[in-house]
Formats: sequence, C-alpha cells, structure tokens
Amino acid sequence: MSEHADLVAEIEALETKLAEARASITKRFIGQERVVDLTLTALLCGGHALLIGLPGLGKTRLVETLSTVMGLHGNRVQFTPDLMPADILGSEVLDTAPDGTRSFRFLPGPIFCQLLMADEINRASPRTQSALLQAMQEKAVTVAGQTHPLAAPFHVLATQNPIEQEGTYPLPEAQLDRFLVQVDVPYPDRKTEKDILLATTGVAEEASTEVFAPGELIAAQKLLRRMPVGDGVVEMILDLVRAFRPDEPGVSDRVRETVAWGPGPRAAQALMLTVRARALLQGRLAPNAEDVIDMARPVLSHRMALNFAARARGDSLAKLIDTTAQSLARTEAAA
Repeated sequence: MSEHADLVAEIEALETKLAEARASITKRFIGQERVVDLTLTALLCGGHALLIGLPGLGKTRLVETLSTVMGLHGNRVQFTPDLMPADILGSEVLDTAPDGTRSFRFLPGPIFCQLLMADEINRASPRTQSALLQAMQEKAVTVAGQTHPLAAPFHVLATQNPIEQEGTYPLPEAQLDRFLVQVDVPYPDRKTEKDILLATTGVAEEASTEVFAPGELIAAQKLLRRMPVGDGVVEMILDLVRAFRPDEPGVSDRVRETVAWGPGPRAAQALMLTVRARALLQGRLAPNAEDVIDMARPVLSHRMALNFAARARGDSLAKLIDTTAQSLARTEAAA
C-alpha cells in the first residue's frame, strides 16, 4: 500500500510541475495547446517528434522555448542538400603536439546536445538523413570506427514543410518509424492570431523560464513507465494497431482496399507510452480508451501509407485512422 501511495504522490507532483511547464511554454508559443501537449508528450516518453507545418507557424520558436523550459542544451541544424554527415556528427582532425607527434582527435558535431532541432530535415540527402538513424535509436554515434555516446536525455525535434517538395528527399520508412509522434502544426485560429500579434509586435516579449532540469526530465520519463495501464487499454492498443495491417486476418474491407502497409510493433510501444503521457498532462493517474483514440493519429499516421488506388480517389489517411479508432472504441464499449 505504501508503494502505491508513493507512486500516486510522485505522479501528482509531476502533474503540478508539468502544468507549470505548459504555462511557461505558452507565454512564447501562444495557443496551439494540442501542439504543445504532443511535443511535451514526446519528451516525457523519451522519444522524438516530427513537426509538420508551413513556414512561419512557430515551429522553431516552440523548440527553442522547450529547450529553455525543460532545461535542455539545444542545437539547431538547418538541413540543406549540401549538408554532409560530418556536419552533424562531427569528424576527426589531425592534431600536432608540441613535440611534433601527430594524432587524431574527435571534434564533436552539433548532435552532441540534449535537444537537436533538425530544421527541414527532408532537404538533406538520404546519406545525411541516415546519419541520424543510429543517434535516434541507440543514443550514440559511430565515427571512424569509434562509438561516442550522446548526452542524456537526447531528443530530436525535426521539422518539415508539407507543401514545398521541390528538391527534397522524403524520409524513408525506417527513419519515420523512429519518430514517436507526428505533430501537425496548423494555422492558428483568429483569436490566437490576434494574441500573437499583440504579444510579438511590442517593445518586449514574454520570456519563458526553466522549470525542469535534465535529471528531473529523466526521472519523469522513468516515472511515466511505472504508471499503470489497464488490460482493456492494452487490448485496445493491440486491436487498433493490428486493425491497420492489410494482411491481418479479420481486418475491415476498407483497410484492406486502401492501406499499402500498416504499422509495426513499434507503433504499439509508442501508444503504450503516449497514452500515459496524455493522462499525466490531463491530471489523471492512468490512461483510458479516450487517450488511445486521441493518440492514434499522431502515432500511426507516419507509420502507414495509402495504396495508389486510395491516393487516386483522394482518400484521407487521417480520417481512416480516426474513424477506425472510434469504431473500435464503440465495439469494445459494447462488449
């Protein structure tokens, strides 16, 4: 009983701290609570996020603010076609000692930080994009046969422009799968845009303050994994992920006719973590079915694809995910 009470107390203390962090973030990234919650979810789960939105919607500002509020050392890399892997990872340089002897010394690149903003990641060549694969999965980089661990915690927040695709290199499925969530950054509504105008065109702007330290974020990530998840939620996660695999027995005809390839086990792992984070951000001790429905699109949309016929018809992947998740929830509620 004491252990359970301690867990509840720790979760409630973290909820209070997260509310303070959200308030500090929204001083500079006004409105867009959904975007803030999803990026915070990625950090709480120890994962990475892919932010997709048009230029000027505040993606860079959000990442910079998160770096400050969460107490993380951040770096920003602007991805361009001529960017090389060494520009991100670092390289070995030849040093000459005072006695004339020479030796190689590793010069760390900008990836050696705690929060890396990969701006317009799809503008770099596949060779450069692949330089992030090991770092995102193993939290380490290998240069000249030597493996160098990255700082803890380590997160990548990458951005993409959804409309300007000339001269870009779409991310391969293996790399997309390494992003915990895809965060769509929409236009602000009228009231939010008015608040942005008033807050950013004056003499001074609101400043965010540090709420977390790196060690506290790591502790929060460990605490999140201790949060209980009911059997019903676990079964719903499994049912949802498997419902989008066109070769899976029993899937709907709509999925079989529209989905080219579905999500793998990493999607179920991501849902298990993100539903806990959503419950935390809403002040609850355990996730429920609504959390699964809400996190379905951010977790699944970049882990599956429509086939050619569905794209030709103009089918929406987001709508398919939403309707399937809601239908599954109704079925399980009635069972």
